[in-house]
Amino acid sequence: MGRLIRVASRLTTLHAKLHPSFTVEWNTYLRYDELTRLLKEYAEAHPHLLMLESIGKSFEGRDVWLATVTNLATGPAREKPALWIDGNIHATELAASSACLFFLWTLIEGYGSDADTMRCLDTRAFYICPRINPDGAEWALAAKPKLIRSSTRPYPYDEEAIEGLHVEDIDGDGRILAMRIPDPNGAWKPHADDPRLLVRRDPAEAGGVYYRLLPEGRVENYDGVTIHTQPYKEGLDLNRNFPINWRQQHEQQGAGPFPASEPETRNVMAFIADHPNITGAVAFHTFSGVLLRPYDDRDDKEFPAEDLWTYQRIGAEGTAITGYPNVAVFHDFRYHPKEVITGSFDSWMYDHNGVFAWTVEVWSPLREAGIKDFKFMDWFREHPVEDDLKVLHWSDTTLEGKGYIDWYSFNHPQLGPVELGGWDDLYAWRNPPPQFLAREIAKFPRWLLWHCLISPRLEILEVSTKPLSERTYRVRLVVQNTGWLPTYITKKALEKKIRGVVCEIELPAGAVLETGKSREEPGQLEGRAYKGAMPDSDSTLDRAKVEWTVRLPSTSASSGPHVAKLIARHERAGWARAEVRLE
Repeated sequence: MGRLIRVASRLTTLHAKLHPSFTVEWNTYLRYDELTRLLKEYAEAHPHLLMLESIGKSFEGRDVWLATVTNLATGPAREKPALWIDGNIHATELAASSACLFFLWTLIEGYGSDADTMRCLDTRAFYICPRINPDGAEWALAAKPKLIRSSTRPYPYDEEAIEGLHVEDIDGDGRILAMRIPDPNGAWKPHADDPRLLVRRDPAEAGGVYYRLLPEGRVENYDGVTIHTQPYKEGLDLNRNFPINWRQQHEQQGAGPFPASEPETRNVMAFIADHPNITGAVAFHTFSGVLLRPYDDRDDKEFPAEDLWTYQRIGAEGTAITGYPNVAVFHDFRYHPKEVITGSFDSWMYDHNGVFAWTVEVWSPLREAGIKDFKFMDWFREHPVEDDLKVLHWSDTTLEGKGYIDWYSFNHPQLGPVELGGWDDLYAWRNPPPQFLAREIAKFPRWLLWHCLISPRLEILEVSTKPLSERTYRVRLVVQNTGWLPTYITKKALEKKIRGVVCEIELPAGAVLETGKSREEPGQLEGRAYKGAMPDSDSTLDRAKVEWTVRLPSTSASSGPHVAKLIARHERAGWARAEVRLE
């Protein structure tokens, strides 16, 4: 991935002037120090909108940064509904960090000029963690990259393999390509129309030129005959480490020794547990160009119906804004038809926390090449060779030949003469090539804003007093949910017995309550999400009324105005405050 930095053009006009001393352009991928500097200078330049903190350390001891974005003049983030956004839990998925940073930029740039951004930051908040896994990203961005799935911690064994092919950049050009070796028993042959492209040998075919394909790398203890690819010593997948139907290594590779065993996973979980005002989540990954929703391991029929309908409505809006299709992982994004995934972040957020959570897979090379009708994971199992020619043509023309590398000779230290070439996977597939990065990540901010704006929002509709007798008053507080979603967010959250609205009164000195309790809990408030498509009666399930009878102290015992303070709060729908004079 070091090559992505070296080839990044500096000609793009889309850039963010974050601070007089620092300019970031959206056509490059940032190393950890650059990302840290950007965030710190941004927070320094915009203290009224952005607070930066570390939510913990990575395995190698790097701070995992989180930006809280809201208008602090209208209240702290903890008292507002919030949307969680993260990226780069997987090491090589660097565009995920860029999508988070770009959204952060649009929020700051849009405040003061864009109505939706202003409304959102005045009433809601964002928690943005652009790089959950800084260690793995540093390996991917190195001048001589190392490509792992997630964390750099050795797992399941803390030892190097003693033999086999170790995948690495063997010729030091910053790329990890493929190696092809002539072999009469090889499974691949040159395409008749373009011999650079290798296609599968026909089942009964013989007598042609055939190749054996291997990943680029060195071969330890080569016996001259057998080669097997070493598994990476760093075998963790942090997006299998969350405590939702977690399974052991023999059932779910990379899941770790126990749920939330890894510091990167615990960092995220601890922050979310400490911030119950989070009403939804979007995790950025790469690649495929799709919006993914739970479940990973079960059919849609397992959802409460209202939650499924709402997921589909949110996904439809995402598709309309981004152009990305929205699908369920279980039905449309399985790596194998007989296998399921467990321990993922979005399923944990929905099933354990009861909020709508998404995984966004940024970038689709297939669509870039003009291939429209394909099924995500199925395409890699089976597709027409015409698709390969289309993607190769896209590399030749749009990428100027930098995506698919023509085969060139290399004297391998163990294998002797081989050819290196084929797809530069890290450049063309796993992330947008730098010249396309800005265009791709610009697709998401409007959907993220919309996703936050649909959250429940607790507001005070009425505060009133009525004298009942000398020095005795009835105090009325009416609150309503002005958001689209109900205060509880999902029916799944109701199963978890999430707490409802809490209304409290703080009395003037010497006053007493004749009726009512100082803390009343009128329950949950509905939103507009579950209304049908035809006009129907509107009940007032979005409102709650609380009344207290307050008796003031005698005249001789009182001094100054008598003010009662009222608070309405919900851990997801936010806080609202008011004061009322009793006189």
